[in-house]
Amino acid sequence: MIDTYNQALDFIHGRTKFKKIPTLKRMRRFLDELGAPDKRVRAIHIAGTNGKGSTLAFLRNILQQDGLTVGSFTSPFLIRFNERISVNGVLISDADITRLAQQVYPIVVKLDDELAEGGPTEFEIITAMMFSYFAEGHADIVLIEVGLGGLLDSTNVIIPKVSVITTIGWDHMHILGDTLPKIAYQKAGIIKDRVPVVVGKIPTEPLAVIKHVAEVKHSPIDILGTDFHVTDTGVTDWHQGFTFSAAKFPKISLQTSLIGDYQTDNAAVAIQAYRVYCQNQDLPVNQESIQRGISQTKWAGRFEKISEHPTVVIDGAHNISAVDEIVKLLDSDFHDKKITILMGILADKQADKMVEKMATVPNVSIVLTRFSGPGKRAAADPKKLEKIVDSKTGNGTVTAVFSDWQRATDTVYGQLSSDGILLITGSLYFISDVRKYLLSKSANCK
Repeated sequence: MIDTYNQALDFIHGRTKFKKIPTLKRMRRFLDELGAPDKRVRAIHIAGTNGKGSTLAFLRNILQQDGLTVGSFTSPFLIRFNERISVNGVLISDADITRLAQQVYPIVVKLDDELAEGGPTEFEIITAMMFSYFAEGHADIVLIEVGLGGLLDSTNVIIPKVSVITTIGWDHMHILGDTLPKIAYQKAGIIKDRVPVVVGKIPTEPLAVIKHVAEVKHSPIDILGTDFHVTDTGVTDWHQGFTFSAAKFPKISLQTSLIGDYQTDNAAVAIQAYRVYCQNQDLPVNQESIQRGISQTKWAGRFEKISEHPTVVIDGAHNISAVDEIVKLLDSDFHDKKITILMGILADKQADKMVEKMATVPNVSIVLTRFSGPGKRAAADPKKLEKIVDSKTGNGTVTAVFSDWQRATDTVYGQLSSDGILLITGSLYFISDVRKYLLSKSANCK
């Protein structure tokens, strides 16, 4: 039985993460047993290797400026589980989490008994809770972030008003495939018959896969760089300037506190998704909503400055594609700063390649550490990682290794010069731990 919030979380987190054979049939059966709540939800579905969360945040803020109540479903969470489900950025309550867990629990028990492979996974349960909550009418539109891939992700039961694919890069290759076209095919699985799709900046070969799927599905497709455009105008006082333009739409100048070329790409994808949604729903496209929404968007853990003196930044870059973008940002806008990078990386990622790429930045020193990975997922051993990276780069950029991430954080923080920058990155799970730790230390010092 589930009587409390903690019992609800224990129930959810106690479920299996994956099944041997992925399928949407179990999710469809689960939701049908609950009365098919997904069929009562108006949604925009967002997939992509990187950029899903930031794109969702931009889009949410634009839609809110239009006076809409906007639901969000995101993963993973940084601080509290409740972050996964929110309305206008306000987290779902503990009481609602408990109530929804109580609601799905008997169905889960029933499916455990009836299905040969067992009942729903952890993410399927969370997804079902989300659909059940929003089917109650808490939002005008729900922005749903794919958990993993797209084609067989449990969110992919939804028939959205718009589908969005932000980026295609190297991540989860053991599940999604060992080439970018194979990964793109999985992401393109969210494209539904005649539902428009908005696509970000994607390399030629995987883009061809997405365009083919859209053609087969008779889905109108808008592509960044072809159908809509973004131009960066530089970073000033920790704000990124850029312009957005598209056919039959005036060029507009915008500013966001989420800095980096990749964030302007995400903002452009969000703007185009908003335009497509409004056009298909016969709603006005409000330029002021776009400007205000973009300027007011914040997204924790995305090159987020959590300390001013000294400057400490956290970023959840957790794969080689995301690290590539961080490197470009450091080279272009922080080349005159002394940068210390503290990295904790999961062992099932391309950890050595991520560190090697960071080591190409001329003005950095890298400190490696480890943390407690989620569930059974282990963090990469920093000592082994140092040996691999040094043998390949030979430049001695890795300056220290710590087995304890709290000691590592305290040490590098204490050694930071007044004009230096500390960037903490490598994993969303890692920066979640560090963010809570540093903010709690800051609060205790006041």
